[in-house]
Amino acid sequence: MIIGVPKEIKTAENRIALVPAGAEALRAHGHTVLVEGGAGEGSGFTDELYEVAGATIVPKAKDVWAKADMIVKVKEPIESEWPLMREDQVVFTYFHFAASEALTRAVMESGCVAIAYETVQLASGELPLLTPMSEVAGRMAVQEGAKYLERFYGGRGILLGGVPGVQPAEVVILGGGVVGTNAAKMAAGLGAHVTILDVSLERLRYLSDVMPANVDLVYSNRHTVREQIANADLLVGAVLLPGAKAPSLVTRADLAVMKNGSVIVDVAVDQGGCVETIKPTTHDKPTYMVDGVVHYGVANMPGGVPRTSTLALTNATFPYAVRLAKKGWKEACRSDRSLFLGLNVIKGQVVYPGVAEAFGLDLADPSTLV
Repeated sequence: MIIGVPKEIKTAENRIALVPAGAEALRAHGHTVLVEGGAGEGSGFTDELYEVAGATIVPKAKDVWAKADMIVKVKEPIESEWPLMREDQVVFTYFHFAASEALTRAVMESGCVAIAYETVQLASGELPLLTPMSEVAGRMAVQEGAKYLERFYGGRGILLGGVPGVQPAEVVILGGGVVGTNAAKMAAGLGAHVTILDVSLERLRYLSDVMPANVDLVYSNRHTVREQIANADLLVGAVLLPGAKAPSLVTRADLAVMKNGSVIVDVAVDQGGCVETIKPTTHDKPTYMVDGVVHYGVANMPGGVPRTSTLALTNATFPYAVRLAKKGWKEACRSDRSLFLGLNVIKGQVVYPGVAEAFGLDLADPSTLV
């Protein structure tokens, strides 16, 4: 199979979907690897490293797309890339379709096979290709939130962990999954007082056993959300419904109860966000103000630490890419239930329920298409 790795062109995105070691392993299995020139530079991987690994450096993205049987990426194809997708081509990347009807329809029209990292799911319920980036994003949410609490950036002028004689910041986290857990670890480690809200009592019981004493657990409902955000200096949105739009838990009216200069970091922004007033931003201009509250809505937070993120992501995605290359997408998805669940759009037909529901589209049965 010919595997193509184009350079990521989303604003401030420096990750790459395949490291040189991965290219070398694919070549050892008899596959051809095409890497767009300069694609790895943002993560510290030069063209020379890919060439030594046996990859072919291709100067133009359009040639990578045109020749490859399978494209592996990090972020969803953006508008300028939509015409490059073609019928029967496999595109393996983060798509987050439920956040963009235009992207969904463009992929449908292309006739490609879209396999989304974020919906590959193990029997345990774990999302193995979302987990590493959720770990990074959860930790970064606190790192960035702490920065934007500084007065210079419009925040309340609060040090997250406080100092002796001065109380620490109040950090409220909506969701106790991978993002929320990693955010809580970071915030608690810095000395903040942390409250995690979740709708799963089982999850709250687990977190109660593993979190330090400065982390409280609260069952999430409309009343407790409003109560907790009123106390928050930093609010982290960490709610995920796999493949579907995130629920809106904080409304515009709710901002009135929040402290002036408090900060919202909504990690769920690439799935529509769990805060009504959040909108996608970039690393170049990450924040904006609404009703005196700082909003941070960077949709590709791990792109800010591309070396760490690339290595963490490819550790998880590479085994699946090998299966797809070795067996072809149909056989790979038939033999691996977790990969089967990654199928979102197959040759114009939406096969993932959350995507069909988000836009009122017909839902096809993937088992009849594989």
